[in-house]
Amino acid sequence: MKYLVTGAAGFIGSFTCLELLKKGHQVVGVDNLNDYYSVQLKKDRQARLAGKDGYQFELLDIADREAMDRLFKEGQFDVVINLAAQAGVRYSLSNPHAYADSNLVGFTNILEGCRHHKVKHLVFASSSSVYGANAKLPFSVEHGCDHPISLYAATKRCNEMMAHSYAHLYKLPVTGLRFFTVYGPWGRPDMAAFLFTKKILSGEPIDVFNNGIHKRDFTFVEDIVDGVVKVSAQTAVSDPDWSADSPNPATSEAPYRIYNIGNNESVALMDFIRTVEKACGKEAEINYLPMQTGDVEATYANIDAIKDAVGFEPQTSIDVGIPKFVEWYRDYYQH
Repeated sequence: MKYLVTGAAGFIGSFTCLELLKKGHQVVGVDNLNDYYSVQLKKDRQARLAGKDGYQFELLDIADREAMDRLFKEGQFDVVINLAAQAGVRYSLSNPHAYADSNLVGFTNILEGCRHHKVKHLVFASSSSVYGANAKLPFSVEHGCDHPISLYAATKRCNEMMAHSYAHLYKLPVTGLRFFTVYGPWGRPDMAAFLFTKKILSGEPIDVFNNGIHKRDFTFVEDIVDGVVKVSAQTAVSDPDWSADSPNPATSEAPYRIYNIGNNESVALMDFIRTVEKACGKEAEINYLPMQTGDVEATYANIDAIKDAVGFEPQTSIDVGIPKFVEWYRDYYQH
């Protein structure tokens, strides 16, 4: 099979490319190497892929319509995994146009490429942030998601609705994956595991919002990628039991599916911090702060749907995953 993976120099994208190559697929990776965070980290992730049989890298922006038209015309992809996006809830407060360009314009270009070039299955990254103001835990794909509380979340919810329209109009099989707080080696510098590890090892105080009263469904990257690859191999189909009178928001009469992909466990933030402290061998100095705009108090993934569909079973607790991350961080930054 020939795959297009966007965001190939990103955290989840680089691991996804590696796993697909291990399974013998051809992979074209796309990334624009933007400077939202360290370009060198992105290049180093990409270096892990360079030279591997079956891999080709293209430096381009998914928001570039002409470049994407050429890519799809020349590529003739069987499956597309769209992981490229402007990420981050907090950054969306200060730079909203970046989210419109990448997450809306860029995703439109992905949908059009898949439509016109007969892609067999589009898998795309959504986010647990779409649950927004919902308070009922665990979050289920059968819950409504119509009250996002950040622009980032709103763009991801838009992606889900845009994808459904293409599934309905053009019978394009699409599957959206709502990621829950992914962490692990080669992770993003703006995520909790990275921020806490960096500051604890450097003897700097860590900022803890909402006075530490947070819970998150922390999910190890290798578990996430296992789910992404399994879902990509099972093309979305219409739900024969779907009813317009009582519509299931996670399925459709069109070839459309939405899944949560998380660890199925909600961990208290302070327990997470204590695990990072243990792995670092140092206690954190904590700067407690109020809740930040656009944030939510808790996330917790109900993963029954993806478990039933493809046998997804996360294997990694934070007691195992955090030491692996800290080991990578110490090695990469020679700390």
